Amino acid sequence: MDTSADRLEFAPPKQDALWRGLALALLAHVLLVAGLTHGLKWQRESQNVAVEAELWAAVPQEAAPPEPTPVRPPPPPPAPPQPVVKAPPVPDPQVQRDAQIALEREKKRELEREKQEELQREREERRKLEAKKKREEELARKKEQARQVAEAKRKEEEKKRKEQEAKEAREAQRVARLREENLDRMRGMAGTGAPSSTGTAARASGPSAGWAARVNARVRPNIVFTETVSGNPEAVVEVRLAPDGTIVSRRLAKSSGVKGWDEAVLRALDKTEVLPRDTDGSVPRSGELVFKPKG
Repeated sequence: MDTSADRLEFAPPKQDALWRGLALALLAHVLLVAGLTHGLKWQRESQNVAVEAELWAAVPQEAAPPEPTPVRPPPPPPAPPQPVVKAPPVPDPQVQRDAQIALEREKKRELEREKQEELQREREERRKLEAKKKREEELARKKEQARQVAEAKRKEEEKKRKEQEAKEAREAQRVARLREENLDRMRGMAGTGAPSSTGTAARASGPSAGWAARVNARVRPNIVFTETVSGNPEAVVEVRLAPDGTIVSRRLAKSSGVKGWDEAVLRALDKTEVLPRDTDGSVPRSGELVFKPKG
């Protein structure tokens, strides 16, 4: 290999040599200016003294740069160190036993935790089932109570209905018995016909003028009528009475034209049951009663 080529290859960069040359040139100029200044000053101080001077070059010459020092090439980088393969450490038997014991303890704790979670789930399921069963039992109890209440109400209504039917039957039997007794009595009595009777009788009798007022005072409180009617229509009811004033029968002889009023009068007579006696203590066997809404 060529030596000059090696020298150029390992020569320092030119930039550094240029800066060094500029620095030396600047230093030389500074020295030159300092020398000239000192010479001029000295000349003014000694004008009358003969002076001999040597003239140097008017322009200073820059010194040549020194020969570059040959630079040795850097040594090649060292080879990377080879990784050292260490043999695996021999496990300590005691450490292995401790690790095994710790692992077994961890497994045991895990199993215990899973067991506790399973027991918790079972308790939760059991609690839900008990709550559901309790709700169902409460619902069944309420249904049974409602059924018992409905059954008791039905039995009470059935009892009242039977009592009412028995009462009505007894009342019908009593009325029928009284009717028969009155008919028998009427058939056995002579001269006691009604005022409108056309037969032959020993005497004729009829209710007094005040008897109608007594009957009205007895019957009217039992009349229940809330309808509004125009005018004052009258309902005429024919009644047949027992000697004690008990109403044996009643019949609507003339309608007032208001069905509600007619029915209210008949219901009031049924509720009254017994009409008052006349002023002489007697009771007419039959007669017609007139009722008006407005009296």
